[in-house]
Amino acid sequence: MPQFAANLTMLFTEVPFLDRFERAARAGFKAVEFLFPYDHEPEVIREKLDANGLTLVLHNLPAGDWAAGERGIACHPDRVQEFRDGVGRAIRYAKALGVKQLNCLAGKAPAGVDAATLRRTFVDNLRFAARELEQAGLKLLVEPINHFDIPGFYLTRSDQAVAILDEVGAPNAFLQYDIYHAQREEGEVAATLQRLLPRIAHVQLADNPGRNEPGTGELNWEFLFAHIDRLGYAGHIGCEYKPLTTTEAGLGWMQRLAH
Repeated sequence: MPQFAANLTMLFTEVPFLDRFERAARAGFKAVEFLFPYDHEPEVIREKLDANGLTLVLHNLPAGDWAAGERGIACHPDRVQEFRDGVGRAIRYAKALGVKQLNCLAGKAPAGVDAATLRRTFVDNLRFAARELEQAGLKLLVEPINHFDIPGFYLTRSDQAVAILDEVGAPNAFLQYDIYHAQREEGEVAATLQRLLPRIAHVQLADNPGRNEPGTGELNWEFLFAHIDRLGYAGHIGCEYKPLTTTEAGLGWMQRLAH
């Protein structure tokens, strides 16, 4: 059975962020992930992890002004220094929190910037981040996000991401494969997982439509989880979905799988 990590940005939102660690542990999770840790000092988050016997498997590099609608700045040619400063900040948190991989959100393509400049900026930033993370013993991930949920997002498809990773040429740079985004943007989830598994360092899930828990939409999760096991994927699967009602009420899918 796959190993699941509760995404504390999306799950247990019935309580404040720092209380979600205990809720996740009580629900049976051994690992967690979240978008960003930067609103709290790393020592505070580390205390919550340790107190609840949890492993942190992922968080993102700083991604601009999230509250204002920014979704990453890695492709923005006028914000390269801001991006690189954020890499250093993320590494400091990663070391304190024991996380082994960090995800880089490409961001929305800024208006008026040609395609060649966008790609060159993104590739150069990824090369910089990969070098810095490699020195810290960390993996760098990139995540395609569907264009329906975030119109204008620069990185939308798995093959596009792999081509960019090939250009970056870093041994510690991998694909973060989000089943929900992939299903909306390109389909072929099982075949893509099989074809790209050596390039995938982290998987996330949500059902479609709605981005709710497994079993609420069109995906055949019993088949997919068995398929992922057969492929030999050894990492965690991040539960990055919006509970249809409350988090605990929506965890029946995981309990059924365990039995």
